[in-house]
Amino acid sequence: MSVEPMRTEITADLEQQAVKLKSKLSGARESIRTVIFGQSRVVDLCLTSILSGGHFLLMGLPGLGKTKLVDTLGTVLGLDSRRVQCTPDLMPADILGSEILGTDAAGARGFTFLKGPIFCQLLMADEINRASPRTQSALLQAMQEYQVSVGGTTYDLPRPFHVMATQNPLEQEGTYPLPEAQLDRFMLQINIGYPDATDERRMLLATTGVSEDKATAVFTADEIMAAQRTIRQLPIGQKVVDGILQLVQSGRPEQTKIDTVKRFVSWGPGPRAAQAFMLAARSYALLDGRYTPSLDDVIDIAPAVLRHRMALHFAARAEGKTLEDVIKEMCSAIG
Repeated sequence: MSVEPMRTEITADLEQQAVKLKSKLSGARESIRTVIFGQSRVVDLCLTSILSGGHFLLMGLPGLGKTKLVDTLGTVLGLDSRRVQCTPDLMPADILGSEILGTDAAGARGFTFLKGPIFCQLLMADEINRASPRTQSALLQAMQEYQVSVGGTTYDLPRPFHVMATQNPLEQEGTYPLPEAQLDRFMLQINIGYPDATDERRMLLATTGVSEDKATAVFTADEIMAAQRTIRQLPIGQKVVDGILQLVQSGRPEQTKIDTVKRFVSWGPGPRAAQAFMLAARSYALLDGRYTPSLDDVIDIAPAVLRHRMALHFAARAEGKTLEDVIKEMCSAIG
C-alpha cells in the first residue's frame, strides 16, 4: 500500500478553494452569532470538528445553551438534522430503527425496516450520558463506520454524518459515564462555561422580547463535504507533525518522559488523537484565516482533543491535580 506524500505547499487551485471556504465560514460564524452569545471559542471548536469530518461532545451544566447551539449549527450548515432526547429507558432500536411485520399490497406478509432518527446527516444526542450503557454502545458502529446493522442487514447512513452529543457533568443525578471506546470516537470534547455579564445581558434582551433573530443557512450538505475534502488537502509542516506526535506520546504513561504523567495518568491518548490533531489543526487555522496550521494551533486545541482521551489515578485527585493541569504541562514540553 503506497502512502501519498505529505503536502508541504498550497497550490493555486487549492488556495482558490480555501479562499472561498474561508469566506463561507465567516458568513456561517456571523449567522450563528445572531442567536448564540458569548461563546465564540465554543462555536469555532464546533465548526472545527465538522470541517474535520468528526463528531463532538458538548460538556456543560444544564441551561447553558448546548441544545440551542447544536440546533443552530444544523440550520446554518444546511444539514438534515434529528434530535434524540436520551433517557434511562431509551432503547437502541429507538435510535437505530427496527423491523416490523406488515402486509404489502399483494397480501404477502414480511418484515419491513423502519429507519430510526440516526438516518440523518446531523444527529443530536441530547444528554447522552443519561442513556443506559447499552444504548450508548448502539452509536459506536454508526460513529466509526457510518453504517448500522439491524436484523442481520447493514444499512449505510447518509453523508455527511455527524453525531453532536451534549452531556451533563457526571456529578448530576441520573448520569452514566460514557465508555472509553465511545469517548474516543468523538474528535473533540468542548466544555461550555457561563457567559460573561455583557453577553448575558445581550442574551436577555434578545430572547425575551416579542420576536427573536433566527439563524439562516449558509452551507449545503454538498458544500460541507467539499469543505472536508479541502481541509484534508491543506499543507501541514513537518515541525507541526513532529509536535503532534510528541504531544500525544507524552500523554502515555508507558512512553512519556514527563514525571507528572507517569505519576498521575492512568491511560493516555491513542493514535486516533494524533489523527484528530492533524485534521482539527488545519480546520482551526483556516477559521483564523490561515492556510497552514502552526504549533500554536495544536497547543490551542489540545485540551479539546485530549481531555476525553486521558484519565487520572485517584492519587492525582487526592493531590488536587486536574487533567487540564497535566495537558498544560504536556504542551509546555513541546519543542
